[in-house]
Amino acid sequence: MTAVSEQRQYPRRTSYIIAEYSILEGTFRDIIKNISAGGLFIKTYRKVAVGQPITVRFPLFNFDQIIESTGRVVRRDTDGFAVTFHETIEGLVCKDGHFPEIVHEADRLIKKDV
Repeated sequence: MTAVSEQRQYPRRTSYIIAEYSILEGTFRDIIKNISAGGLFIKTYRKVAVGQPITVRFPLFNFDQIIESTGRVVRRDTDGFAVTFHETIEGLVCKDGHFPEIVHEADRLIKKDV
């Protein structure tokens, strides 16, 4: 049996990005745990069926710029589920072995009323 990392075309990067996704059961928000140019893993308690289509929307390089991608759920475990994209997210293809900078929810500025 081939290890999951050997099956991936693109390397993944750990992330913490809030994503909105639509599946057969509805539209939900959860955290992207890791991401690559070809797919991602969403951390959730939901029991998402493998094989179903999915549309995912999330900020990637700038919180004001939303990426929308379609794909298919390819794996599920107790922590969440993995998605493979129908089309590569070109901005996430590693250049010279380095990932481009992506947003991280911890980087959001919390604006408080003065």
